[in-house]
Amino acid sequence: MKKLNIRPSFLQILYLIIFTFLFAFIIYTPTLIKGPVSLTSKLILEEETFEGILICILFIISILIFNLYKSEVRKQKEVINKINDEKMKVEDRLNDSEQYIAIMNVQIQEIKSIFNTIDKYPETKEGLKKAFNFFGDRVIGIVNSEWVLFRIIDSNTQRTICEHFGPRKGVTCNYPKVSNKMIIEKQPVLPFSYVISNPENLNILVSCIMPVDKITNDQHVFIQAIINEITKLFVILNSLYYKKESNLIFEGNTDKK
Repeated sequence: MKKLNIRPSFLQILYLIIFTFLFAFIIYTPTLIKGPVSLTSKLILEEETFEGILICILFIISILIFNLYKSEVRKQKEVINKINDEKMKVEDRLNDSEQYIAIMNVQIQEIKSIFNTIDKYPETKEGLKKAFNFFGDRVIGIVNSEWVLFRIIDSNTQRTICEHFGPRKGVTCNYPKVSNKMIIEKQPVLPFSYVISNPENLNILVSCIMPVDKITNDQHVFIQAIINEITKLFVILNSLYYKKESNLIFEGNTDKK
């Protein structure tokens, strides 16, 4: 940038010097030329004619130099404008990168809070409810939605085993009606979005439903991690070790489809 700014100034000085020299030469032409000028033995120019021709030539040269100067300055301005545009693009990319890094830092903290906060697995219905509340707050924070609905579905019967509806604090919402069959078949449930668990060797499907049209890839990854965590908690809670107690927890299964 500094070199490009110096070059037009140099051109201005050079043009001023040349123009001053030509202007002075034009002025002093009548003084320098005295008497007729003999070009050949037969071609003799009168003093006034030769002065006029020389002045015209010098004038044309000055115009050519001026046009060359303007052309060079215009090229340098175009180069400077191009560099400034590239600089602005780089700055925009840098700002976008900084914003993305800031978002990623927040999301990393969210991930840490997801996997590092729960220090023991739920053993009762109340423990599972606390886990649902915790994960629901994480999803609402990630997606910025008014509510979240976790639903655990029996893949074979398409019936709801258990679910949790959690609105944002201070927000009153109606319970959403979403078909289990559409979720299992992975059909759109507009105006909602949902993410489902991905383990294929289980007879349950855990879903997270949100009142948004779509979510980003990063949001999907984080919510998928939450869904998988809920799946793990549910499987552990219903393992053989807790079989007796878990039968009491889920003896009031609903039949929503």
